[in-house]
Amino acid sequence: MLLLLPQTGFRVASRGLWTSPQCLAVSGDSQLLPLPSQARVVICGGGVVGTSVAYHLAKLGWTDIVLLEQGRLGAGTTRLCAGIVSVAKPISIECQMANYSNSLYQQLEEETGVKTGYVKTGSLCLAQNQDRFISLKRLASRLKVMGISCNIIKPKEVAKLHPLVNIHDLVGALHLPGDAVVSPPEVNHALAVAAAGQGVQILERTTVQQVLVEKGHVMAVETDRGSIECEYFVNCAGQWAYELGQASEIKVSVPLHGCEHFYLLTKPLQEPLSPNTPVVVDMDGRIYARPWQGGLLSGGFEKNPKPIFTEGRNQLEIQNMQEDWDHFEPMLSALLRRMPGLESAEIHQLVNCPESFTPDMRCLMGETPGVSGYYVLAGMNSSGLAFAGGAGKYLAEWMSYGYPTANVWPLDIKRFGNLQSSRTFLRHRVMEVMPLLYELKVPRWDFQTGRQLRTSPLYDRLDTQGARWMEKHGFERPKYFVPPGKDLLSLDQSKTFYKPDWFDIVGAEVKCCKEAVCVIDMSSFTKFELTSTGDQALELLQHLCANDLDVPVGHIVHTGMLNERGGYENDCSVVRLSKNSFFIVSPTDQQVHCWSWIKKHMPNDPHLHLEDVSWKYTALNLIGPRAMDVLAELSYVSMTPDHFPSMFCKEMSVGYANGIRVMSMTHTGEPGFMLYIPIEYALHVYNEVMSVGQKYGIRNAGYYALRSLRIEKFFAFWGQDLDAFTTPLECGREFRVKFDKVCLEKSPGYTCSWTCGHGGVSPSTVTVCWLGRLPAAPTATLWSAMSAWASCLHLQRCDGKNDVANSDILYFPLLYT
Repeated sequence: MLLLLPQTGFRVASRGLWTSPQCLAVSGDSQLLPLPSQARVVICGGGVVGTSVAYHLAKLGWTDIVLLEQGRLGAGTTRLCAGIVSVAKPISIECQMANYSNSLYQQLEEETGVKTGYVKTGSLCLAQNQDRFISLKRLASRLKVMGISCNIIKPKEVAKLHPLVNIHDLVGALHLPGDAVVSPPEVNHALAVAAAGQGVQILERTTVQQVLVEKGHVMAVETDRGSIECEYFVNCAGQWAYELGQASEIKVSVPLHGCEHFYLLTKPLQEPLSPNTPVVVDMDGRIYARPWQGGLLSGGFEKNPKPIFTEGRNQLEIQNMQEDWDHFEPMLSALLRRMPGLESAEIHQLVNCPESFTPDMRCLMGETPGVSGYYVLAGMNSSGLAFAGGAGKYLAEWMSYGYPTANVWPLDIKRFGNLQSSRTFLRHRVMEVMPLLYELKVPRWDFQTGRQLRTSPLYDRLDTQGARWMEKHGFERPKYFVPPGKDLLSLDQSKTFYKPDWFDIVGAEVKCCKEAVCVIDMSSFTKFELTSTGDQALELLQHLCANDLDVPVGHIVHTGMLNERGGYENDCSVVRLSKNSFFIVSPTDQQVHCWSWIKKHMPNDPHLHLEDVSWKYTALNLIGPRAMDVLAELSYVSMTPDHFPSMFCKEMSVGYANGIRVMSMTHTGEPGFMLYIPIEYALHVYNEVMSVGQKYGIRNAGYYALRSLRIEKFFAFWGQDLDAFTTPLECGREFRVKFDKVCLEKSPGYTCSWTCGHGGVSPSTVTVCWLGRLPAAPTATLWSAMSAWASCLHLQRCDGKNDVANSDILYFPLLYT
């Protein structure tokens, strides 16, 4: 028998799947509460994400919080989401957020007295093949490190845990006993009640029209009922977050796009499913299923998703949209294969609701780069309920302390720029993103849509020579070069957790870099020029950078821009071009973040100018012992270390081209040079280099070779090895921190006194000043950390010494709590 379908066209548009009347009226349906004239923070969006932010801000002691909802509280995607809270997420920060959300929802009922429908069901992630099984094992190892309970189990154990699952084609599964299901509107209501109990004002039927900005900072929020002056604004508008960002006085890019998402509800089965039955996730079948009122709720992520709302702003409240049984049929077939016992089940409803997706399958969080005080938390990629608790917590910490307590860079909205805000790009990308949620993702996979958006002038030339491409921040970068005679198609389609087919190709490129000479197009790197009429540029960099930038003209300094905890906000190389001009080179994906960090700390001085010149220069990395021979022939200048020392920059002629910035560094530890070439000369210089280099065995190389070389020499890269919580001493970069450099501005910190007796030096008193936020009374952990530092520097603490006015000052840009 087939599943029994309801009457054609059956829809429930007037009521929500989970809705109970008390969930939708915090301010009441009969009359509107008065609009306050001012607030400290205004949150737009009354779904589970917005109420979570309000709840956590209130928990951290914020007052004067206003939450605005254009319709009824929780009447957006929250009302129709599936209610699964699982920690099975692709990256660690998402696992942490989901784990916190699970704990929060479990205790909300006790805290508020509002039922949340929380049931700890556990979940089963199924594997139909060995590659999927490996991916689940990798996930399990990561979860165990985080202290999350999980087990790799055999198919027979799956059958014991779930009575309906067909195990004939399974090779194993991952069991997550702590996963749960909840009623999303009731969780939303509980968060709203808890927030309101701590003074948060929640106003329904109030539409935010735009955010008013003055001197780059949020000033007020304009609604259809008047304006509210505020210091902070949080965009939690879900499906409407993109349009709301575009409607602000200064446009804010919130790159997300909606897609239809389908799931099926059955009536209670003949033998009703227990509420404790585990959630089943069959990614190879592209489906999930959870118990629902004695029956089953099952949806999935199809290969051919349907984007919606490309044309702009949509309805105030999300209704169950048009059923599409033809579209849902592949997922229905997969469900029946996995659970044949459902063939006689009767369908209650096919739900079609919108979900918002981002260009890289990760949510958007943080302060926007263009407007200070404007925060975003949106684009949950169909995991809004699982992420809302943890994401709300981290954003509230970010707003309170200036940083969250975990590394959220993978979610930071500053990983994107305006180039990702094209509606056409977003529409095409989400059609790829939604299926990828359940695709098997082996290491080094790449997006296929939205490509060739940013390219080097050498793109076509390299492409004809066999370049295989990857994308970073919209920029095409060569991975490796396929030699003539190799099967390009098989290489492109090679997906494995083991040794890839291109391994030997990259190995040959690495060998050439070590023995002869290679060229790598590194034009995607972020490049800034900081100039001033006086010493302003130097003073700013001395304040921001850990290393000493007061070096002779032409010298290159590797340094990091550290936050108050000593963590890396940026990792860069800085060239002093002239007394008051500096050239800053940063990683590709740092373009928006680094710009924002520098601008945030720049004084409002018309004589100080920062320019993004990434597009002006093509960057060629000439790596290998014969690099100096190639450049010497092209420039008629000796390139030996005696004439061109390491970490030095000269403006030279290469071939017929003038004004080439040649730098004696390669970002790998290998000998060679970086050439920063004005784009109009790029093709000429490349052709000349390749022509002259033939006699020295020159060849093209890609970023995979670069990665291998830099790892071999322990050249850490930001975003991979370094982040906002990694300090220079944790990664062997203490030699790039100059504690004794002259810095005009010092932050206040906790001080204590130590005596120093190093070698034959007479003991002297040194004050150790820990920068940043510290507890009123230092903890044992803090003293332990300081003692370890003191030991390294031959310092001994002088207990009881209070007079530090005449002692030397030693600043430690680290924080331990």
